[in-house]
Amino acid sequence: MSKTFRSLANPNYRLWFGGAVISNIGTWLQRTAQDWIVIAELSDKNASAVGLVVFLQFAPQILLLPITGWAADRMDRRKLLFITQCLMAGLALILGLLVLSGHVVLWQVCACAFALGCVAAFDAPARHAFVSDIVSEKELSNAVGLNSVSFNSARLVGPAIAGLLIASVGSGWVFMINVLSFIPLLFALHQFKKRLPAVVSDNSKATPDMTKFLEGFRYIWQHREMAVILVMSFLICSLGMNFSVYLSAMTVHVFQGHADQYGFLISMMAIGSITGAMVTASRRSSPTFRFMIYVAVMFSVSCLFVAISPSFWSFAVLLIFLGLSLQLFTTSTTSYMQVATQKRYRGRVMAVVLATALGSTALGAPLVGWVADVFGARWAIGMGSLSGMMAAALGFWFLRRQAKAPLDDGVSR
Repeated sequence: MSKTFRSLANPNYRLWFGGAVISNIGTWLQRTAQDWIVIAELSDKNASAVGLVVFLQFAPQILLLPITGWAADRMDRRKLLFITQCLMAGLALILGLLVLSGHVVLWQVCACAFALGCVAAFDAPARHAFVSDIVSEKELSNAVGLNSVSFNSARLVGPAIAGLLIASVGSGWVFMINVLSFIPLLFALHQFKKRLPAVVSDNSKATPDMTKFLEGFRYIWQHREMAVILVMSFLICSLGMNFSVYLSAMTVHVFQGHADQYGFLISMMAIGSITGAMVTASRRSSPTFRFMIYVAVMFSVSCLFVAISPSFWSFAVLLIFLGLSLQLFTTSTTSYMQVATQKRYRGRVMAVVLATALGSTALGAPLVGWVADVFGARWAIGMGSLSGMMAAALGFWFLRRQAKAPLDDGVSR
């Protein structure tokens, strides 16, 4: 088997990967339909409304951080994931029924988005850490890369399908299809009950107090390079990851498009994301700190060119490079953090990493939406270029400081 797909030789990971691909496609169906009904049907083409929904969906990653990392480390991850997947399917069903009834209003979408964010806050760190339960340490970096391939392949297919379905059968049925997409992953988790060893709970560590929560931050702070990467991730994700806000605004305001064009733009960005995930998966070693700095520069330049692209087609093509750079950075960050962290801290550290990425996305969403409404969608994308340059500058500063440290020590002696 090709080194890029070597983790698929593991039968447990193969089962997990297959279920995750279908579930991820359903997730992107729902995200596309949700963003579209907010900007096109439930508001006056208001990007700020999309930003609000994004904020509510991702803010729980920060609000619940004290217990989500603890849950990923102390609970049976298989059981936890089974519960979260069932709850997310239930929320998709509720939203689908509301839309099909014809009486859905914005506050209901906001409430469902917040509830989904609360469940996803527990699901995300457990899902990332669960990979280390089904593959060996040697396979872990490759498996992380393939997880991103799965997610971004779904992002390529899901929005395109969603755009066509919204135009043909309506948004409500898109949510209902997402409900069905949870079945394969739930089946895989059920099968793992027979394949994986039972988890013995540690009652002496059963309290998710603030001390245990702070262990994830403390571990990262003790490894300063990881702390710098976390800040770089915050800068890039707060503005650059809000593509659902600025792409929907570009579609309705700049290009005067519809749901199928919006889905097409997300899919074009996903082509680059898949390429980035494949590059990460094919690497034999974990990404280096210097590599992530170069990727931050690439992201900044890509944002700038996307923001000033004159036509729909040039905009769409340049989104490939934006998706590539963004995925290279986020996947490399996840891989670096997992490999560099001791296994017993991995759940808590990944909770911090994911909360930083998704939480900063939530914090940046209202700002990106406001800028898109007041100054235009192109300026909202241009802010991502600035954030990428700031992240790269921080990384270069840290490298220079590290290079001078031995010399400074020598002078002091």
